[in-house]
Amino acid sequence: MTKPATNPRPISPRSQSRRYAALALYQWRLTGDDPMAIKRHLLDDPKWLDAVAASLNGVSDDDELAAEARFNFNVELLDELLSGVPAHIEAIDTQLDRFLDRPISQVDPVELAILRLGAYEILFSDNIPDRVAINEAVELTKLLGAHEGHKYVNGVLDKIARRKAGDMDRKL
Repeated sequence: MTKPATNPRPISPRSQSRRYAALALYQWRLTGDDPMAIKRHLLDDPKWLDAVAASLNGVSDDDELAAEARFNFNVELLDELLSGVPAHIEAIDTQLDRFLDRPISQVDPVELAILRLGAYEILFSDNIPDRVAINEAVELTKLLGAHEGHKYVNGVLDKIARRKAGDMDRKL
């Protein structure tokens, strides 16, 4: 019999939403499928949701993921991210292009999904402080991205946030 997995630091529902959103945006980039259809597939397929949630929560094959960890996410935030990023993709990519050290097509697809997610929150989500958006993106990159990729994501998003703050200061 398997035992429920224990996670020393519970993941907040908003952080879990960002994890699911990053995966859906990654899949969107690779397949071109509608992000909301990807979300529906995630929610309609319990085995797939179990596998994704277990992987994101560091649960081994020998452990069983508690149901509350699987469904502990903020649906409204997930919907906002999966509709907002595609709706503002041109503006997001324009901002990213300013601060990337390579063409956007050469950015690792996982890190690009996370950069787009973070840039969306910085640029279009007034209810999320820029530091929170950056920190969440950094943590996502540590979980899903390449080794040391979190430093790159932090640097790019920090520049976007500073640019936005500078633009706001000039308007005052």
